[in-house]
Amino acid sequence: MKEIRLLPLSVVIVTKNEEANIEDALKSVADAQEIVVVDSFSADRTVEICRKYTDKVHQQEWQGFARQKQTAVDFAQGPWVLILDADERVTPELKEEIRDSMAQSRCNGFYLPRENYFIGEWIRHGGWWPDHTLRLFRKDRGRLEPREVHEKVVVDGAVGYLKNPLRHFTYRSISDFMERMERYSTLAAREIIRKGGRAGVSSLMLKPGATFIRMYVLQRGFLDGTRGLVLAALYSYYTFLKYAKVWEATVRKI
Repeated sequence: MKEIRLLPLSVVIVTKNEEANIEDALKSVADAQEIVVVDSFSADRTVEICRKYTDKVHQQEWQGFARQKQTAVDFAQGPWVLILDADERVTPELKEEIRDSMAQSRCNGFYLPRENYFIGEWIRHGGWWPDHTLRLFRKDRGRLEPREVHEKVVVDGAVGYLKNPLRHFTYRSISDFMERMERYSTLAAREIIRKGGRAGVSSLMLKPGATFIRMYVLQRGFLDGTRGLVLAALYSYYTFLKYAKVWEATVRKI
């Protein structure tokens, strides 16, 4: 009988109504030594599905992305932690690289490249590849930086870069993007305001255009065909919406 090699780490996932995504994510790390899920009281079958793969399913009211993920990390028992989103998948190649890197490297954390998919196709340009994100780290050396959106892990000590990608099936439709953009733009606006930022005519006019030019021209989004054009336009609008909400908050205080 072939020996099962466990992935020697704790995988942590936060969820809210993710029944369409979560099982494939869990299958991809079913051989992890530990899987920890922190669910925000899902109204669908998310919790039921998670309990097929782990008995470490906790429920916690939503605290924001960074705090919710830090709560999941705090529940983890292993010395190494991998943060995984419900729409991400760990490939066998990445697992082998994780095993080797943890055993041989003196790093306290690792950036993983993400292979991002938009409406079913891998996007290779426009800043979407390799999209390095720090997800693997020693629990006693890493923590989530407190911020409203685009949360990130801060690690004390050396960090390295892995080569095999984490697959990310994000934005399955335009409607999916628009729905999430409304929430993310609000959080991003709060973060700008928290840091003392403001928005006026120049921000509303120039920043969206700069976003489009960066993604579509400088980062060669045009090489991704129509998807590259659509993404650059959507992110341009997201930028406008974000700064419009900063402006709105300023006006309401007057």
